[in-house]
Amino acid sequence: MPVQAIGGFFFRSADPDALAAWYKQHLGVGGGCAAEGAGEVDEWSWATLGGPVVFAPFKTDTDYFAADKAFMLNLRVTQIGALIEGLRGAGIEVETRAEWDQPGMGRFARIHDPEGNPIELWEMPA
Repeated sequence: MPVQAIGGFFFRSADPDALAAWYKQHLGVGGGCAAEGAGEVDEWSWATLGGPVVFAPFKTDTDYFAADKAFMLNLRVTQIGALIEGLRGAGIEVETRAEWDQPGMGRFARIHDPEGNPIELWEMPA
């Protein structure tokens, strides 16, 4: 297949500049950001590391994320414990549940951005 990866994620925002700054500050996501070892970036791109990406439509009545949201962003992370601690230290509510964590799938946590968009944080198993 000619498609190699997701090339971007675009969504509406009441205050795009403020929301972009929040993602950059708290998650290191967005233009000018790079995962450790991912190389150089420009002001528009976010350099990530290769790896699995889950692309999965859900039924409209799913309870996997909020019913009033059309999507949930899933970010593949490392050092999820330290990330959770930093987010909580910044006053960001982080939800974790023991049943979400599975040895074969990894660890999970959920947060919401300032506009209420759900974000799932996923640390793959070692």
